Amino acid sequence: MAQDKPKRQPHNEISQGMARVKHIIAIGSGKGGVGKSTVSTNFAIALKNTGAKVGLLDADIYGPSQPVMLGLNKQPEVRGDYLIPLKKHGLVFMSIGLLLSEDQPVIWRGPMASKMVQQFITNVLWGELDYLLIDLPPGSGDVQITLAQQAALTGAIIVTTPQQVALGVANKGLQMFKHVNVPIIGIVENMSGFICPKCGENTPIFKTGGGEKLAADLGVNFLGGIPIDPELMASGDEGVPLLEKKGDSPAVKAFVDLAQKFKSVSSQVIADAAEPSSIALSDDGNLVLEWPDGQSASFSPYDLRISCPCASCVSEDTGQRTLDPKQIALDIKISGYEKVGRYAVGITFSDAHNTGIFKFDRLKSIEQKQKDSTGKTFNV
Repeated sequence: MAQDKPKRQPHNEISQGMARVKHIIAIGSGKGGVGKSTVSTNFAIALKNTGAKVGLLDADIYGPSQPVMLGLNKQPEVRGDYLIPLKKHGLVFMSIGLLLSEDQPVIWRGPMASKMVQQFITNVLWGELDYLLIDLPPGSGDVQITLAQQAALTGAIIVTTPQQVALGVANKGLQMFKHVNVPIIGIVENMSGFICPKCGENTPIFKTGGGEKLAADLGVNFLGGIPIDPELMASGDEGVPLLEKKGDSPAVKAFVDLAQKFKSVSSQVIADAAEPSSIALSDDGNLVLEWPDGQSASFSPYDLRISCPCASCVSEDTGQRTLDPKQIALDIKISGYEKVGRYAVGITFSDAHNTGIFKFDRLKSIEQKQKDSTGKTFNV
């Protein structure tokens, strides 16, 4: 039924550099100052200690801190058009901090930061990895959107602290990932109390339990809490992650438990994602989506074109459709398409229109409406 031409655009496929990476995991926070980079670094070591091959990408363009945490201060090798990530403590690693002098600030607008992140996606030879962890900057802006659209993210982990102000912002970051169909693997609560090294008593300096409650309220996994540990902070300054040292502190045990919990729940979370298993064009030119359950949905070029959700076809102020269907030729065709992250498909039509991004969850709901009301057109 399906034909190979016209093919989807190649630039949005997983790049050659990431072709051998099995799972790409984004680690976000929404809010800065929650210790996300410290968690990412030690979580990567904990995963590596389970026998997994792990890479770490420091995508915090404006405040890269992981080169210091890993004790790295040299530039990566350039091989043709590609960067070769550095290796330290059993991890492969890349950061903009490796490309700049220590005192050189990054004074870039959003598009420049996004372009740099795109270079990390397409022009770094990561090799064969079980997991590539991406430590994101705070917020839910250009860098996060670029990653969601350009990399096939397997899932996301949200790091928060117990305070209400941090939980609220963490929830916004979590909702951003849901909006682009990136599965939420779970929530980690950092600074989850201070355990006295002498008496073992846990003092809730920033409260405790907020991350677990947020996870329960949102119906996602709580992956665990990481207690405040002076040795954890000191190890970051020394360039030797805490889990690379000999010890059995509460923080070390917490990261070991975090890695085990992550591996036990991530496969099911990933399997539940509403993403088509294949996208193709039928012999009659329709866009065909094959769902993981074996069911397929077919959409005609004309119906998709008159239902384009982009800003030139729908008013951003009122949400009303501004495109007149009479202006669209009935025999319009799809001349190209590309998968956008894990959440949508971008389509180029024979009239050269190519700015519409059609979300999978919306197409799936439209499919159901078509079944309920045969013959009716739809709005995406």
